[in-house]
Amino acid sequence: MAGSVNADAKRREIVTAAAVLFDRDGYHAVGVGQIAEAVGIRKPTLYHYLSSKDELLTWIHEEFIDLLLAKHAARGTDGSAAAEIRAVLTDVLELMETHRGHVRVFFEHHRELPDIARARVREKRDAYQSGVEQTIIRGVATGEFRALDPRLATLALFGMCNWSYQWYSSDGPSSAAEIATFFSEIFVEGIAARPGH
Repeated sequence: MAGSVNADAKRREIVTAAAVLFDRDGYHAVGVGQIAEAVGIRKPTLYHYLSSKDELLTWIHEEFIDLLLAKHAARGTDGSAAAEIRAVLTDVLELMETHRGHVRVFFEHHRELPDIARARVREKRDAYQSGVEQTIIRGVATGEFRALDPRLATLALFGMCNWSYQWYSSDGPSSAAEIATFFSEIFVEGIAARPGH
């Protein structure tokens, strides 16, 4: 039991180190030897924990989307749709602070995943998108939001926040939470129901 716990901890350490390196230098520029060095082990030892760099790419994608799915599921559907939209934006933007490398890899390298892994991650991405879409549908049904195309609104929401990793900096003038609030005000006010409509 202790051995599997230690192996899981080492795997998480490897994933974190790889995500940082991929963010800094680019996925294609980083070799397995650099990742091994970053976690203080030899390259042959690294292969005790993973079979290939592709597997590492898969782990990063899975970890990122699983975090988003878990956050979304933990909230349930008790709050207002507008509050849920704010929470969705906060989730993604805060992960840019805590999992910056994961975010970059997730958005830039999903096409390079092995076929089976790409299909599995796509299924999870679709499930997450569907959950957000259902929030917008619920908001329309309760009168919080005006009648609109929920899929297109969901894609607009993701487009607003998903590109932020390109310019967001934790040293910048606004925190991730502040940017999430700003984005949510723009988005929610844009789709809010209006008297007479």
